[in-house]
Amino acid sequence: MSTLVAVAYPDIETAEKVRQELINATREHLLNLEDAVIAEHQADGKIKLHQAIGTTSAGAAGGALWGGLIGLIFLAPLLGMAVGAASGALGGKMTDVGVNDDFLKDLGAKLQPGAAALIVLGSTDARDKVIERVKPYGGEVIQTSLSDAEEEQLRSMLGAGATVA
Repeated sequence: MSTLVAVAYPDIETAEKVRQELINATREHLLNLEDAVIAEHQADGKIKLHQAIGTTSAGAAGGALWGGLIGLIFLAPLLGMAVGAASGALGGKMTDVGVNDDFLKDLGAKLQPGAAALIVLGSTDARDKVIERVKPYGGEVIQTSLSDAEEEQLRSMLGAGATVA
């Protein structure tokens, strides 16, 4: 079963470092990461989402491949690739995988300007090893789908670092 954890950091750089640690943990099979999004509360008040997976570019690449193959059948591979890339990019842009974007923006709005939150959806059987990797960065747990006892344990292991308004 997947777990949702949102941790606030004082800036986007720290949140990005933690996301990189989690991506490395995924490569080492310590974590099954389904989504890892950074919600940044910018100084101008806008909320910017930094997705780990660019669905637009992935859709464009897949569309170009399929469009090129279909174009070969009709003897117009370049036209097929162009149409496929455009339709794939549009489809990718409209796709929302992982954590809901509206939820992410609402969560980001609760942060102080300049702060960022890393919202992670995934599962692990090596929770202690994953926490040890991100512990040096601190952070404030702002929302989870963990039990109360597990959430309190996570809070105490990460320490404090208030960035939530």
